[in-house]
Amino acid sequence: LPRSAIAFSRAFIGTIVILPAFLLKSKSFKLDAMKKNLLPLLLSGIALGFNWMFLFEAYNYTSVQVATLCYYMAPVFVIIVSPLFLKEKLTPVSIICTIGAVLGAVLISGVFGGGNVSMTGITLGLIAAMLYASIIILNKKISDISGIERTFFQLLISAVVMFIYVIITEDVSLFSLDANQGFLLVILG
Repeated sequence: LPRSAIAFSRAFIGTIVILPAFLLKSKSFKLDAMKKNLLPLLLSGIALGFNWMFLFEAYNYTSVQVATLCYYMAPVFVIIVSPLFLKEKLTPVSIICTIGAVLGAVLISGVFGGGNVSMTGITLGLIAAMLYASIIILNKKISDISGIERTFFQLLISAVVMFIYVIITEDVSLFSLDANQGFLLVILG
């Protein structure tokens, strides 16, 4: 399947799986809180779908190790932009630790040792990490909504956005799944 279809499937399956918990936990739905947080919820849901798509595409161009390592740079991006978006101060210790984390990631990535390292894969992995970092930042801006409600709506928005993206960019008539592929897709979801 195309990476966008995998990202859609993951969001769709996640939405269905979390729906019962959402319905059980959200006895009193707060419409005012939803309206107040609509923009960060929309943006984080969109970022979630594209985050997965870029990560899965990175796996297509480089090793899982390198793509995942790039993806795990998201906390570094959060630390870097937190003074701007979260009004948090960077301390000398956090700067040194961030530099150390980046250097460590570069050293263990295999970038300098050859292997299955592609700048395209690295770039896609880093874009996925930036999108993940944006989700973290946006989640800190969302208030008065429980974690289960936030997760449900982010997955739902992600599924809708990725569905539209798949319909626009892919020839869905060519999609076919055998039982094994369907099973693996459900496990991934």
